Amino acid sequence: MTDGESYNNHLSVRSPLNSVTAHWSRRVTLLFFASAFVAGCSTLETYMPATTRPLTVYKIDINQGNYLSQDMVDKLKAGMTRPQVRTVLGTPLVTSAFRDNRWDYVYEFQRQGKIQEHRQFTVYFVDDKLARWEGDEMPQSIVELNRAAGEKAMKPEPSADDKGFFGKLWDILKSGF
Repeated sequence: MTDGESYNNHLSVRSPLNSVTAHWSRRVTLLFFASAFVAGCSTLETYMPATTRPLTVYKIDINQGNYLSQDMVDKLKAGMTRPQVRTVLGTPLVTSAFRDNRWDYVYEFQRQGKIQEHRQFTVYFVDDKLARWEGDEMPQSIVELNRAAGEKAMKPEPSADDKGFFGKLWDILKSGF
C-alpha cells in the first residue's frame, strides 16, 4: 500500500445507480414543491380573494352606454319619428352612416375589468318612421335599474352582529375553559 491509499476506498467510489436515483429524487421533490406552490396560489385566490386583491391594480366599476328600462321601451309606438324616439330612449350609442335606418342602444357594466352585464337594443326606421325594435330584456323601471346599479356598484356593509373568524374562535375557547 502507498501513503495515498486507504482501506476505505470502496466508500469514496460513487455508484452510477445512486447518482441517477439522487438526480430523479431531486427532480421529483422540485416538481412536488412547484406544484404545491402553484396550487396554493390558486387555492388562496379561490377561497380567500380578499388577501390577493390588495396586490392587484384597482380597476373602477364602469357603467357604459345607454340605460334603458322596460318602461321606456313600452312608450315606443310604430310610426314615431326619429326625434320622438330620441326623446323617449335618448341619444343612441351607435349610429352608422352606412345603416342610416338603424340605431343601436348598448349598455355594458364592468367590474374589475370583467363584463358583468351586457344589453343591446336596436330600433329600425323605414322612411324616417319607427318600424320595429328588438333587443335584450330590459329592467322593469328606472327605479329598479337604479337599485340594480347601486347593488352592483356598492358592496353591502358587513353585519355588526357577525363576529368574524377570530371572534367565533374566541367564543369557542372561552366556552371550553
